[in-house]
Amino acid sequence: MLRDTTSSCPNHWVRAVVAGAILSGTTRNLLLRKLPAEALALLQPHLDLVVLPRRAPLEQPQKAIEHLYFMEQGIASVVSVNGRNSPVEIGVVGREGVTGIAIVLGSTTSPHSTFIQAAGSALRIAVKPFCSALAQSEALRNLLLRYTHVFMVQTAHTAAANAMGSIEERLARWLLMAQDRLDDDALPLTHDFLAIMLGTRRPGVTEAVHALVKRGLIKAHRGVIIVADREGLIQRAGKLYGGPEAEYQKQIP
Repeated sequence: MLRDTTSSCPNHWVRAVVAGAILSGTTRNLLLRKLPAEALALLQPHLDLVVLPRRAPLEQPQKAIEHLYFMEQGIASVVSVNGRNSPVEIGVVGREGVTGIAIVLGSTTSPHSTFIQAAGSALRIAVKPFCSALAQSEALRNLLLRYTHVFMVQTAHTAAANAMGSIEERLARWLLMAQDRLDDDALPLTHDFLAIMLGTRRPGVTEAVHALVKRGLIKAHRGVIIVADREGLIQRAGKLYGGPEAEYQKQIP
């Protein structure tokens, strides 16, 4: 059972459900599944399972981070916000990871914005108990530092993709990354949102979508893109896709 952020369910009841889910191995978050029991025990009493609607804000630029979110379902987008330019996505977080890595590195704020791009759910923990657990558990620190490294590889790869790849190649890469995290061929994505994700204008996204449809790689409906040929998308993305994914498997096998 998921807890809406507006729910009146008692926290102790919700946390008992969360603890049971983690102990029984039904949590979908891959980081939590990798932690030894003693590290999980430090986190469990403080985790809330929350519903995250699309566009829900998780972090705001230069404002104190209040919670970290171990994603269970959906996608969170980390976006670079510059008042002179349109926002550009620099990274995504799904069930393979956690938001708030600035906290892992000892900061209390981030220059970036993080919000929900595809609705889902997460195991949420406040910063104070998280930092307490981090200080007590070497296993937790090591795992999250390795994940932070992988996320930084992803952001560097995104910068390279935006600099060198065509819009069509970048779109193919992004659709693959979304499918990896949603475990579904149907991706709830609008052209307007993809324009932000790819740092380009909407007409360019529309042209790229039409090109991938013409190749038979995807099908496009209003607000939904369906992956029809994943292997074809991988070929179309070329070297833009696969590097960060391989690094994740290396660091968090």
